[in-house]
Order: sequence, then structure tokens, then C-alpha cells
Amino acid sequence: MNKLVHIGFGNVVVASRIIAIIHPDSSPVKRLKDEAKERGQLIDATQGRRTRAVILTDSNHVILSAIQPETIANRFEGTVTNDGY
Repeated sequence: MNKLVHIGFGNVVVASRIIAIIHPDSSPVKRLKDEAKERGQLIDATQGRRTRAVILTDSNHVILSAIQPETIANRFEGTVTNDGY
């Protein structure tokens, strides 16, 4: 069975498909988001909130989350945090 990682607002990602969880602030990451949007592979899971993490998958999908990368990484490792999402 595949482990799921909660990325906020009831959204989950299959843990084995995640390649990286990164901060969204750099120019290369912004270009990566724009390219994924053009390809139709951008998934916005922020529910209209500020993007705080960008998740890259092995299928070249780019997922935006409103949760900090550290929090998602802790969930990925099995540590449960309660951040209100």
C-alpha cells in the first residue's frame, strides 16, 4: 500500500512519487512553475492561500501547497504536526 502525505486542506500526495519539496521564492522555481502550467502539469492545492512549498513529482507534475516545506517533510517522515490545515 502506498503511503500518502497530507499537503493541506485535505489534499494528499503519494509519498513514493515525491522527488523534492522546495521553497517557492527563487527565480528558477518560478520558471519551473510557469513551465509546468504551460504543460498542464501544475496542481494548485493552496485553496487560494500563499504558496509556501512546491512539490516536484517523478511524473514532472508541480504541486503548490500552502504548508511550509519543513512541515510536509516531517509528515513525509512520519512525524505528525498540527498546523491548522
